[in-house]
Parts: sequence; C-alpha cells; structure tokens
Amino acid sequence: MNRQAFIKKWTPSPLTLILLGLVAYLWFRPPADVSDENRIASPWQVTLTDGRALTSDSLKGKVVLVNFWATWCPYCRKEKPVIDEFWRDYQGRGFEVVSISIDDPPEKIAAWMQDKDYAFMAAPTSPSVADAFGSVQSVPTSFIVDAEGHIRHRIAGQVHYARLKELVTPLLRASTR
Repeated sequence: MNRQAFIKKWTPSPLTLILLGLVAYLWFRPPADVSDENRIASPWQVTLTDGRALTSDSLKGKVVLVNFWATWCPYCRKEKPVIDEFWRDYQGRGFEVVSISIDDPPEKIAAWMQDKDYAFMAAPTSPSVADAFGSVQSVPTSFIVDAEGHIRHRIAGQVHYARLKELVTPLLRASTR
C-alpha cells in the first residue's frame, strides 16, 4: 500500500470529527455553573416515595441540598453516587438531601433509588416545589438551602464532592453557632 492510499484510508471524515468532538464535549463538560442566591424559599411540600409528606418547615435547622433530576439523565446518574457519598459523610452534622424527580412517578423513583442503594430522601416534583425554587429548565439543577430556609446557592449542572464541601461546610458551621 502506498503512502497516499494509507493516509486516505486513515483520515477521518468531517462527520466523524464532528461526532468525536461532540462526544468529547459531552463527556468532559465544563463544570457546573454556581450562582450565589440569598432569597427565602416559599414553603413547599412533597410526598416522598414511601408516602410520607415532607415539608420545608420540617427541614429547618438543617442545611439541605435540593437536587432536581431525572432517571433518564446521564449527568444526574453520574452525580448521584457523589451526592450519596457526601450525604453519608455529612448527614450527622446537619446536612440533608431531597432529590426531586422532574418527571418520574413515585414507584419508578423508589425502584431506581433502591436498585442503586441510595438512602437519602426522594420524591416527584410538586407545584409548591416549582413555586419555591422556580422553573427548573434543565437537569441536573441543585439548590443549597441554609438552616434558616434561605436559598444560598444554585448549581446548574453536575455537582462534585469538592464543590459540595466548599459550598455546604461554611453553612454547617454557621448553623451550629
């Protein structure tokens, strides 16, 4: 095989290059966008997958990660083990997670959580949650709520352990004073 034939055989088409670039971008997406907020969330309530009602008032005194997700979302699936690990490490210090599915029924959420062995709270969305946090346009999107019920941070995109630690631990220290 001559040199020109070899080069022609192994030169990718423009479409292949575009697809490889798209895969690389989606796999190595830029980090999540974090915005500082300082607003009081209106009272909200969800029905957990086990049928219990959970209200925002019952979480007062805790720092809470409210995580909007969907079972079909690959980035949501990738961040859940991180959220679970952080929750297990910090729940004894006053940290809680409420995982709100944007479109799945309670039975599907419960089965998915059980299959993955996640023990933090999960629920389908509700109108009061949408009112309290605003319209979530993309998943994953998370909010960090301080012990007094103020929304302190909005995370648009996948969360990472180090980022959670950076955002949550100062709020945990402040809530114990």
